[in-house]
Amino acid sequence: MIFQSLRGASLADIDRAGLTGYYTIHNHGVFPCDPNGVPFTTAYIACTGDPITDITEDLAAEEKARTTYEHLMNLTDCEQYLAPLRFLREREIVHYQRFGECLNILHEMYPNRDQNKLCRK
Repeated sequence: MIFQSLRGASLADIDRAGLTGYYTIHNHGVFPCDPNGVPFTTAYIACTGDPITDITEDLAAEEKARTTYEHLMNLTDCEQYLAPLRFLREREIVHYQRFGECLNILHEMYPNRDQNKLCRK
């Protein structure tokens, strides 16, 4: 979608869209970053070693992604963008459901969980 949006855009169009900095560094290429230009990093991905805590964080990440897709959908009425955004939003919903199923399994595996003993079994 980023490539599609920038394809054929003039430098004036890019400037009006507030993307001059992005263009300066990346041209029309796709670079994973947030809307403020902060690059993606795996530092945002947490792992505590506690499977229940980690899967709960995964659930939250899926909800955040779903919400982001909904926000993006609110910014356009272009069906070329809405169709893939709907698909991606639905994918996040399915991921959330599967992680929820996994969380239920983990609660069954560790009904009286002691945080310090999870990895010793």
